[in-house]
Amino acid sequence: MTVTGIGGLFFRSRDPEVRSAWYREHLGIGAGAEGVWQQDAGMTVFAPFAADSDYFGSDQPFMINLRVTGLDALVTRLEAAGIAVERRSEWETEHGRFARIHDPEGLPLELWELPD
Repeated sequence: MTVTGIGGLFFRSRDPEVRSAWYREHLGIGAGAEGVWQQDAGMTVFAPFAADSDYFGSDQPFMINLRVTGLDALVTRLEAAGIAVERRSEWETEHGRFARIHDPEGLPLELWELPD
């Protein structure tokens, strides 16, 4: 028997309806009690980090990394919607390009565009 993938991601929310709508509107993710998100095939990194890691905020138990295409266009669209986007030159690596945003309740989201 083998695990074949992540079947769901469930997390607490102060306002699940508003948060689900944000994910649907800004990231195109079928979120919420009635939502199903059909993902493209691709790799998933499953990696525990050291408790004192500064890769993401120490007040957050985890960060979601989302594979994207067209990172520049997505960033432009997010910023036009008033969503703060963080980009750093050191996040342009041989592994791809990265940007960071936060959902309405402060959960960090890393956007990852794979290299060509």
